[in-house]
Amino acid sequence: MPLAAVTITSQFFRASGGAIAPELTRDLGLTPSGLALANAAFFMSFLVSQIPLGMLFDRIGPRLTVTALSGLTVLGALLHAGAASAEVLVVSRAAIGLGCAGSFMAAVVLCARWYAPDRFSTMLSRIFAASNLGYVIAGTPWALLASAVGWRASFVVAALASAALGIVFYLLVRDGPPGAPPLRRESMADIVRGLRQVWSTPGLLPILGMHTVAYASMLTVLSLWAGPYLHDVYGLDAVERGNVLLVMGAAQIAGVLAYGPLDRVFDSRKRVIMGGGVLTVATLAALAAMPSLSAGAAEALLVILCLVTAYGVLIVAHGRNLFPPHLIGRGVTTVNLAQVVGVTVMPIATGMLVGLFPQTDGVSPPAAYQVAFAAIAVSVVLGMAGYSRARDARPRDDSR
Repeated sequence: MPLAAVTITSQFFRASGGAIAPELTRDLGLTPSGLALANAAFFMSFLVSQIPLGMLFDRIGPRLTVTALSGLTVLGALLHAGAASAEVLVVSRAAIGLGCAGSFMAAVVLCARWYAPDRFSTMLSRIFAASNLGYVIAGTPWALLASAVGWRASFVVAALASAALGIVFYLLVRDGPPGAPPLRRESMADIVRGLRQVWSTPGLLPILGMHTVAYASMLTVLSLWAGPYLHDVYGLDAVERGNVLLVMGAAQIAGVLAYGPLDRVFDSRKRVIMGGGVLTVATLAALAAMPSLSAGAAEALLVILCLVTAYGVLIVAHGRNLFPPHLIGRGVTTVNLAQVVGVTVMPIATGMLVGLFPQTDGVSPPAAYQVAFAAIAVSVVLGMAGYSRARDARPRDDSR
């Protein structure tokens, strides 16, 4: 439960700008590119921290690492609450991102240490599904709180909750099951050799390519563009946008739970991942190709997108399958590095595209969002093209 709680916190902060994006834009004078940069700052911190985190996970364990980082989450949330400019907002998002950077990889490492390989994706999917409650909280509940007390006071509340969760994590989480051997205290030379071994692992690059675009295709929409899209094109207010984001978050939970055991059902991770990619591209193409969608149809497609893009847990499981036990920390954080690159670059790139279209009274035209959806779809197609060369990882082989 505490492991799920810190991942819920991470997901919440990732998506916390969606429901209040128009208010942030108004109060801080943000441009579309500025809003995208603030959102991407969260993931830039993820990006620069993944390799050091992998070393720390293998050396001192997730328990101490995540506990220490939670202090940065609290600091960043308080800084966000007091932000008076776009520059301060970017710094606060970067601090929050660094504080949350170890949460998901801690889940991967701990699941790898506590559960058998053939059960890994199912167990991880349960934690990842629970984590998406963060998206639900960042929807209607967050919008209602922000409407009642303002977005600044709301971030103070989020900071206090993060502090409490950091304490609970330290008290209850253990780095391995009873009787497990202690972590290896590798020298710096051993750590560097392990990193070289990870990066030279056969079959790694196709997985990195797919992981770069899979999760980013969903999160760029959910945490960045869904709110402005529903506001600019359909005129939805903060609570109405929050309601849609809540359902999108719930759809992501359902999708993760559904995808988790499918690798054992089909005895294939690759086929399930490719199928999810096809459904993702089809949904984005529908959003991009039909400018005259009704509000209900657009909302339905956004929800479907969150449902079908939940196959990232299987990409992580496929990547984890490549590494021996003593390299799990560095291996999975290397795989996650690709995801972080995607969720850092894709918002910035789509922000530049949306920014190419002139605004009217601070409102972007529908064509701006169509182009953004189309660009995301193309990125997924490119990721699938590279991943098609990957060798499959079959759960039945893991259980032998």
